[in-house]
Amino acid sequence: MERKIFVIVLLGIWLVLGLSISGSAAFTDPISAECAVLMDTGSGDILLDENGTDRHLIASTTKILTALVVLETCGLDETVTVSAESAAVEGSSIYLEPGEQLSVRELLYGLLMESGNDAADALARHAAGSLEAFADRMNEQARLLGCENSHFENPHGLDGQEHYSCAVDLARITAQAMQNETFRQIVSTKTAQVGSRSYTNHNKLLWQYDGTLGVKTGYTMAAGRILVSCAAREGLELICVTISAPDDWSDHEAILDWAFSQYKRVTLPEKEDNLFSLPVVAGETTAVSVVPRDQRLLLVEKDREVTYRTELPKFVYAPVYQGEHAGFLTALVDGQEIGRIDLFYAASVEEDGASRLNTWEKIRRAWALAEKYGGNPLIYYTD
Repeated sequence: MERKIFVIVLLGIWLVLGLSISGSAAFTDPISAECAVLMDTGSGDILLDENGTDRHLIASTTKILTALVVLETCGLDETVTVSAESAAVEGSSIYLEPGEQLSVRELLYGLLMESGNDAADALARHAAGSLEAFADRMNEQARLLGCENSHFENPHGLDGQEHYSCAVDLARITAQAMQNETFRQIVSTKTAQVGSRSYTNHNKLLWQYDGTLGVKTGYTMAAGRILVSCAAREGLELICVTISAPDDWSDHEAILDWAFSQYKRVTLPEKEDNLFSLPVVAGETTAVSVVPRDQRLLLVEKDREVTYRTELPKFVYAPVYQGEHAGFLTALVDGQEIGRIDLFYAASVEEDGASRLNTWEKIRRAWALAEKYGGNPLIYYTD
């Protein structure tokens, strides 16, 4: 069946299309990290990658995934009874006592702010019944997120021969975790009084870097210093991961400063004349709206200008069906296509029985409309 002509209303919509960005000024500052990755959370684009897929011990940054699995498994108000095994876990601790009862929410604060290994153990046993079963859930979650260089054998991050990840995978896990409002709230909290315990977040960037939203520190002698941070400015949200970085605070500040100076978010034009009114033939109404199905983000370099091109049929015969594919909106930089978003019909238009056309009349109308609006009626137009 021949397809369609419409109205496009594209006012104040965020666009887009996971893009690979090339040509920006490379990050050249020296950093202490053995591995470093910077990810745009909006698109998932990797903006900086230095040994990002190398496998390493990741210490307590493991707890980002632990929290994610717990949040997807347990209710926040569920009661956890602390076992003797959990209370006895070595390393960083919130000093849980055997038999003590706390909510999942309370233990998550201890897990993410004070990096309590005992809290991690207690949450894992509560969520899955055993540490082994919980590790299986961690690995399954990592697999679903596309983590190809990760394997987890415990919930706290103490060194293990088969416990490792990489900077890219940690960024993916963190991006997913940051979509959870409870996780996001906890990792952005500087200090908190939770029950009888007072917590201070180990992430110094919350105090010293404008726009920091979290996320998690980690350290063992074998792993070195691991840091995952998330910061946002002017609508741009970034996740930075460094592994084995003696000067991690400075590394993150330098990497984030570079990215915020190089990249920006772009919206579609918010002009009232950004409206295309085109006829529908033999329909109960004479026009139909075309819109993007999703509202997504476009990341571009700050010194580049983005232009847009619509690609739609000249017109359509009724009936038109809501949700059907209509055409494309293409984003261009320096005349080169950098991405494309699908456009769909926003409403249905039924055929007007009194205006039903035979094949010859459809052809005649098609050429008449082409003559009126210009161009071949069977090709796309651009604007």
